[in-house]
Amino acid sequence: MTENAFIAGSSGPTLTADEIAFFRDARPWGFILFKRNCDTPDQIRRLCGEMRAAVGRMAPILIDQEGGRVQRLGPPQWPAYPTGRTYGDVFARDAEAGRRAAWLGARLMAADLAALGIDVDCLPVLDVPVEGAHDVIGHRAYGVTPGVVSELGRAAAEGLLAGGVLPVIKHIPGHGRAGVDSHLALPVVDTPRAVLEASDFPPFREAAHLPLAMTAHVVYTDLDATAPATTSKTVIDEVIRGFIGFDGCLMSDDVSMQALSGSIGERTAAALAAGCDLALHCNGRLDEMIEVAANCRPLEGRAAARAERAVAMRVAPGDFDVVAARDEFARLTGVALV
Repeated sequence: MTENAFIAGSSGPTLTADEIAFFRDARPWGFILFKRNCDTPDQIRRLCGEMRAAVGRMAPILIDQEGGRVQRLGPPQWPAYPTGRTYGDVFARDAEAGRRAAWLGARLMAADLAALGIDVDCLPVLDVPVEGAHDVIGHRAYGVTPGVVSELGRAAAEGLLAGGVLPVIKHIPGHGRAGVDSHLALPVVDTPRAVLEASDFPPFREAAHLPLAMTAHVVYTDLDATAPATTSKTVIDEVIRGFIGFDGCLMSDDVSMQALSGSIGERTAAALAAGCDLALHCNGRLDEMIEVAANCRPLEGRAAARAERAVAMRVAPGDFDVVAARDEFARLTGVALV
């Protein structure tokens, strides 16, 4: 049975009877977990099993596990990973050590996630922040130059893939210039396209071969003054698919964020009409998920092919010594993962 073109959250650490019935009928492509869904390893494994049983297949299960202030799994059950900028600081002292640290951090996170049944991580962050921008990105970014962000983003993506977890590059085509937090308001960037092409887009071009990407809820007035990237056919066709060359599976950022206008259903429909392959809905509210599903479509054609290619990039991880890797990570970064 064909799945539908959305990714769903859920309300808590176990599925309710209403959620199970909804997921069975609505058939989302995948699911995403947040802190409200995560208590203990055994509980998360059960929840992942419940989600997949509800749709009758090995649906992808996503999480935002970056490190720093954006990590859904943390102490005391899981290590506190550092910010992306920590790897940039190591890179500034020793480029090879920085790349190795970024790879190790991601590979260790992949080991944490794979043990729980989570197979997609919304990482790496490829945004290039600029002075004066809102700190919604801030130290989540690996650095402030496209070269550093490209290098360390590639290392992190390779670390996740080596651990059997799919990376999601975000926030394409770039969130680093946003003056407001797109969770709360719509950022508008007036930077000329030529500057964006030289400074903001390069990390995404370097990562265009990766399986999954998440859009930015940001208006770039020199690209499309009327709509943010998520709902702009111009930005998706000409920049994301065109200039950047990304032909992987493209998901929206969360359609419940306040940067987008209209009802939840209208936001969903607009993102898919603009060229997103999948609409992402995160807050776990069943009434909103019903509206998302009602404004969704079956995952077919090129979108289905991209999603299938993405899933096919999952590989079984090889042998990996977590204890030795944590020791090496601590030597490189000065951060002990306990």
